[in-house]
Amino acid sequence: MLKAGSNKKPELLAPAGGWPQLKAAVRFGADAVYLACDRFGMRARANNFQLDEIPGVVAYAHGSGVKVHVTLNTLMQEADLRILPDYLEALGSAGVDAFIIGDMGAFALARKHAPSVELHVSTQASVMNSEAARMWHDLGAKRVVCAREMSIRDIAAMRESVPDGLEIEAFVHGAMCVAYSGRCLLSSVMTGRTANRGACAQSCRWSYALVEEQRPGEYFEIEEDTRGTFILNAQDLNMVSHLDELAQAGVDSFKIEGRNKQAFYVATVVGAYRNAMSGGNLQAAEAELLTISHRPYSTGFYYGPANQTPERDGYVKECLHVGTVEDCVEQDGAWRVTALCHNRFLPGDVLGVVSPHVASHDIEVGEMCWLAPADGGKPFVERPPMTLEEARAIAFEQPVSVANRSKERYVFKSSAPCKPGDYLRKPL
Repeated sequence: MLKAGSNKKPELLAPAGGWPQLKAAVRFGADAVYLACDRFGMRARANNFQLDEIPGVVAYAHGSGVKVHVTLNTLMQEADLRILPDYLEALGSAGVDAFIIGDMGAFALARKHAPSVELHVSTQASVMNSEAARMWHDLGAKRVVCAREMSIRDIAAMRESVPDGLEIEAFVHGAMCVAYSGRCLLSSVMTGRTANRGACAQSCRWSYALVEEQRPGEYFEIEEDTRGTFILNAQDLNMVSHLDELAQAGVDSFKIEGRNKQAFYVATVVGAYRNAMSGGNLQAAEAELLTISHRPYSTGFYYGPANQTPERDGYVKECLHVGTVEDCVEQDGAWRVTALCHNRFLPGDVLGVVSPHVASHDIEVGEMCWLAPADGGKPFVERPPMTLEEARAIAFEQPVSVANRSKERYVFKSSAPCKPGDYLRKPL
């Protein structure tokens, strides 16, 4: 079993950019989730949560024994400090377990206005040495999130020199920043969207063609395609096969990046890491991580300099998320599945089922019907969101030869059972 430097089983910390992602993280085995409200989070493009939703979020997560960490990790401006006290008090009253903070002013206010909430130092603070870690601990931090530029050897050395009561959190999976996290000015200069305030445009992912100023049309000898070059395109992090080394170095929490990702991504990644942490097959976990949309994988800075992918842009993946199971019942000796459609699938397709705590398995799609509005009105996708029960109350089953209406419901015969909340994927 994995053991961290503090002799506790490491925590699996998952991103929750909204309610679907939160539910996926909890169901697929996260020990804790991190999320943001409508202000002060470094992922402003995520759906995030409204402040008045947090009591419900905490109740839902705590009901499954899952902790809630709230990100307040943007750099704070003077105007922010006038809003923060009430904000912190509301979050503290809601029962959140920890704040993830990178700004010293916000840290000081959190100590004063939410003294019962643990304080975790964000990777935005770029903690890379034991003196910095001890300083934060002396100020009241329970945990530091390592700068992503640290190696496993660096983390082990820091662990040996900091108090036993100070926890260490490190990223294990997801996108990597081309600069020290949040410190790049490309987005601010090129789009006016500041990375330090959660609005990064990811200008490092764009294509560039380099030419010397005095030699127009004469390009440097770098690899490029017809659109240009991608010299700033960092590879994604994947440490699922190296968790033992991180635990032995003293990491107490394994953090998955991805608050801008969809629930299918969160479920797949959390499930793969939970499987690895529980002693499951590492090759199976690695295979699962290939099914989701990702850039080429690497081990980041943990074993040396991080790699870029200058010759290409975009994501690679083996599968497409086509549906989310809402109901599955046995009927006349067969299985009848109701699923919310996300992408096109057909009768005869063999779909993979992503389910928590078990290996993925396949089902074959049989006869299919669309839950069509019986009143002849707007399709469900154009109506306010409905529960399955509400949809069935105003719908009839219309036989169809393809599921292709995104966010609408289809019923089909299945060759094997699945469970509500499972995700359906189709090989590309």
